[in-house]
Parts: sequence; C-alpha cells; structure tokens
Amino acid sequence: MLIDLHTHTHPLSHDSLLSADELIEAAKAARLDGVCLTEHDFFWDPTEVAALRKRHNFLVIPGIEVNTEDGHIVVFGLDRFVYGMHRVHELARLAQTAGAVMIAAHPYRRQLPFELRHDSPSADRGSDWTHALERTVANQAYQHVTAIETLNGRGSDRENAFSTEVAARLNLPNTGSSDAHERKDIGRAATQLDRKITNLEGLITELRAGRVKPAVLRPTPTRSDV
Repeated sequence: MLIDLHTHTHPLSHDSLLSADELIEAAKAARLDGVCLTEHDFFWDPTEVAALRKRHNFLVIPGIEVNTEDGHIVVFGLDRFVYGMHRVHELARLAQTAGAVMIAAHPYRRQLPFELRHDSPSADRGSDWTHALERTVANQAYQHVTAIETLNGRGSDRENAFSTEVAARLNLPNTGSSDAHERKDIGRAATQLDRKITNLEGLITELRAGRVKPAVLRPTPTRSDV
C-alpha cells in the first residue's frame, strides 16, 4: 500500500491551499491508497473524517502535526489538543498513555544550516554537516519517536539525505510523505506499507512493527520549484 502520512488542508492548516476534497481527489489520481490528515496543531472531527472517507470511497486517517519546542512531530492515536503538547516530554507522555505513535517530521528543518541544504560548490559534507548530524541525533524529541520522515516531498535531495542519515544513526524506520500544502505537492512521495491496512489502528501497528519504507513517486523539487 502507498499512503501519504503527512498532509495539510485549509482552513485547519492556515498555510495550505488545499481543501480536504481536493487533496483526496488528487491522491486518488496519483494512485495512492490512502492519505493522512495531519494539520498544524489541530485535530479533525472523527465524524468529518468518516464522511470524507465515505464520500470518496478512500482511506482517510486522522493525525496531527504538533509544533514542539524541539521540532515538528506527526502523531497518530491522539484525538484532542492538550495544553503542554508543545513540550516533547508531555507529548510523549500523552502518546504513551493513548497508545499513539510519534514520527519526526522533516528533521533537517531548524537543524541543518541553510547553506548545506542544496547542492553547491560550498555545500560540502564536511565538519559542519557532521556537527549538524550530531546535534540532531542528540535532540531529546527523537528519544520518543517511532520513525523518522526521511523523504519529504517538499525537501531537497540533500535535506532528505540528511534525514536519512539521522534515521540510520538512530536505527529507526524511515517514512515518506508529500507534506502537501498545494496540489502540485501531492504524489511526490509516500510511505509504502508491507501489509494492507484499513484504519488508524492498523497504521499504528505497522509503524510500530517498522513495516514501512519511503517511496519516491516523483523527483523532489529543486529550489525554484518549492
């Protein structure tokens, strides 16, 4: 199965240009098997998710992208925002209590210096790259995550390579997603699951088991494409 684990829709995510219906129709056109709605610090009403799924006859799974003090974390298995979630230790406590899973989204952000993010004569993988990796691996948030998003459809090849190295050093499963904010983002990347799932619980099970891997569906964008 191919599922996009990280997407955003308007109006719950203020920076998205996509409605949920547009997102789902585009995902179907891209031959995906499902999408996850992971708005910025907002949860979808379960009845609205069920209505979307029925209307489109398509797998739609609710989640959230939490903006924590230590980076963005995609979470599956929580259903309401609780004050204090912006602190990783509190988010991890809530997730553990609820049986939820946490995925580190786009680890290169805030942690990989901008001058190292794109291919250029000055962007060699020297000591600055190594130091950024070491700082990122030491991030306390990653003590609590089940997987690392190593393929972000809006990231550059170098940014995603950095995330892949972070996951390797932490020995964590890799996931992929479009991080869609507009239609052109959809279908760039997704997560391939070894087994068929039909609901949120199935997704959580597969993530915990590590039966996931990133899938490149279209080349990642160049700087001018983003």
